Amino acid sequence: MRPHISLDVRNVPASVEFYQKVFAVAPQKQTADYAKFDLHEPSVSFSLVASTGKVSSVDHLGIEVDSIDDIAAWKVRLQEQGILEKVEENIACCFARQDKLWFSDPDGNAWEIFTVHEQLAVSGTLKSTGCCVPKNSGASEAAVCTA
Repeated sequence: MRPHISLDVRNVPASVEFYQKVFAVAPQKQTADYAKFDLHEPSVSFSLVASTGKVSSVDHLGIEVDSIDDIAAWKVRLQEQGILEKVEENIACCFARQDKLWFSDPDGNAWEIFTVHEQLAVSGTLKSTGCCVPKNSGASEAAVCTA
């Protein structure tokens, strides 16, 4: 089993160029208004669609990795591609202590690559945890932390 994510985007070729940098693979299929990546790491069927006239808006998307070594490898890749926006190390966020890397796609969808060091007690509201969230929906700006 693996999840399928389909994002509505403004420009498929621009989004393909971006996601090739993120995932280091070419799409399995591509037309002017559609592309599909069959990813193995992370295991997800990922498509981009520009035929709806809309742009997807989510709080953020994320990939959880197993270790700080995985975070380090992702950090190098994202830095080499010039798309790493924010690095958070050993932070308490979303009721867990984590390391995170943040970047945003051409349509402003924020992504995080993260590893969890330990789970923390669930108390108070999510907003009070200092979690990072996209600056604003649909904006091509870096994710920011709120507390």
